[in-house]
Amino acid sequence: MKIQDSQYRTIWADSNSDIQVIDQTKIPFSFEIKTLKSGNDAFYAIKDMIVRGAPLIGITAAYGVYLYARELRDSDNYTSELIDSAKNLIEARPTAVNLKWAIDKQIQFVKDSKPKDTIIRELLSSANKMAQQDIETNLAIGRHGLELIKQIHNDKGKVNILTHCNAGWFATVDYGTATAPIYLANELGYDLHVWVDETRPRNQGSKITAYELLNEGISHDIVADNTGGHLMQNGMVDLVIVGCDRVAANGDVCNKIGTYLKALAAFDNNVPFYVAMPLSTLDMTLKSGRNIPIEERDGDEVRYFSGICHEKEVEILTSPKDSTAVNYGFDITPAKLITGLITEAGIIRPKELLLKYSSEK
Repeated sequence: MKIQDSQYRTIWADSNSDIQVIDQTKIPFSFEIKTLKSGNDAFYAIKDMIVRGAPLIGITAAYGVYLYARELRDSDNYTSELIDSAKNLIEARPTAVNLKWAIDKQIQFVKDSKPKDTIIRELLSSANKMAQQDIETNLAIGRHGLELIKQIHNDKGKVNILTHCNAGWFATVDYGTATAPIYLANELGYDLHVWVDETRPRNQGSKITAYELLNEGISHDIVADNTGGHLMQNGMVDLVIVGCDRVAANGDVCNKIGTYLKALAAFDNNVPFYVAMPLSTLDMTLKSGRNIPIEERDGDEVRYFSGICHEKEVEILTSPKDSTAVNYGFDITPAKLITGLITEAGIIRPKELLLKYSSEK
């Protein structure tokens, strides 16, 4: 997608086979590219949210396994150390299932009988293929979600969409999940407007989603997180599309904190509520959303607000200095509140997804 009219992906291997990522902690105030040279670089890029979004976390982890393989080349216990290092990446962000999914796929290439250089080469090739597959998956999600926008546009003209957090191309390798239908509709000239939840406490909506839409020339307005219900009550939202970090076997969805409240408001106001997700986000090992681990982050993310003041990036304390804060990163939206899941295989109800995925296994 575009940044100042230039095309970018969020992650790529450079000519030295180091890994380049866009530092999302700097968006929208500056655009910086960070080089990952080691497995620990990948670990902290995920943990510190230099990269974020379930699909991109998974791809970064896949490259992280490759980087560990490269730096451990001289180890006497190469295979066991590499596998242990790879599994350690899971601890960087435990909620997103794509991370473990990608690491498990990479570990398949790690075998005692293979030469080290072969393992390293295969891991890099595999990560590159995962990145390309992510783009193709997102385009497929976009094409299926586009049909929803087309139907609304044919019925009433301008389409107003509300989204939460950032499930855009910055959360993937390109195109995004929840935003893919929006970008494809924009390319076709549909009249669109997007309500962008600010998404406290890290403001991925107001900082990142708005930045994406601005660079793509898509009409949008940033709204406070608690505004969505009011918009829906007054007929100002035609469609809600969000992303997700994990989907349990019963169709419950784990996504950025505040998603559940949007789903409740949509359900009460008969507004269609869709979750855009690659099938790799489905975790068949968990019976329901109650079994999904919810990441609890540093309370200072709630207590402090970061931004630009007189052209300098600053952090501002917005609460009493002796008050503590609790910071849950995600919540669970029950399957009963979800109109449908937009996947690369099509738009389906949560329970239909379970049946389809199980039968293909």
